[in-house]
Amino acid sequence: MSGLIRIFAWVLALGLAALPVVAVLNGWMAPDRWPVRHLQVTAEYQRVSAEQIRSVVAAQVGRGYFDTDPARIHAALAGLPWVESVQVRKRWPDQIDVVLVEYRAVAHWGQERLISAQGQLFTTPGAAELQGLPQLDGPDDRIEEVMAFHDSAQQQLAGIGLSLKGVRLSQRGSWSLQLGNGASIVVGRTALPQARLGRLVRVLPQLLEGERRPFERIDLRYTNGFAIAWGEPGVGNRESGMEKVSPSMTRTLDFAPTPIAASQPAFTNPDSRLPIPGPSTS
Repeated sequence: MSGLIRIFAWVLALGLAALPVVAVLNGWMAPDRWPVRHLQVTAEYQRVSAEQIRSVVAAQVGRGYFDTDPARIHAALAGLPWVESVQVRKRWPDQIDVVLVEYRAVAHWGQERLISAQGQLFTTPGAAELQGLPQLDGPDDRIEEVMAFHDSAQQQLAGIGLSLKGVRLSQRGSWSLQLGNGASIVVGRTALPQARLGRLVRVLPQLLEGERRPFERIDLRYTNGFAIAWGEPGVGNRESGMEKVSPSMTRTLDFAPTPIAASQPAFTNPDSRLPIPGPSTS
């Protein structure tokens, strides 16, 4: 029995000795000691401003170093629009370090979502109003495939002086393109849409040479040719008034695919050091 009493006494003594340390580390004692005074931020400042970050962090900082919870700061910063990822840690004796990465939108996806440079879907206020981004659409599990076809189609069409506005993959697997001049290209259901488009790119410049009528729609869903719907001469491409495609507008051609390559953008993050106002005394 005496041995058990001695063990209990030692455990109690160790607990009492550790209690002040635990209390200080958790901010139970002297929470206003060692106040946090500095904020070190690594960010891009494209969509999220330095003032936004400073304001959010200042609102979540506790009365002292040990009273400040990095998890609360992390949750608050992660809730800001355009924030893709964030890391927060405390540095003794008075500093908070934040590494914040913003989403970089590369395309619209459907009506209200955006695609990041890493191929992630995200939403943000005013996403639908963003200008200068291609319009992509399709099943969510085929984002990478749609993005890859967009990149290759953009390069293929640029080689013959055409700009690409958007790419759509239907639920049934049919590809279609929207050009910058308002015309459309129906690629159809195929496992190799780049190859089918490459056949068109190979012969279209010759077909359009000397042609006064703009094309409004090209249908590639033919085994050995394609169909073109022409607009009125000198009017430009329109979404209405398209002529009916007839068999005489379908041409049999000797096709060959065109190889393509894609590019990968990159960015860097600058550092900044921002002061944090001291705790309120009111």
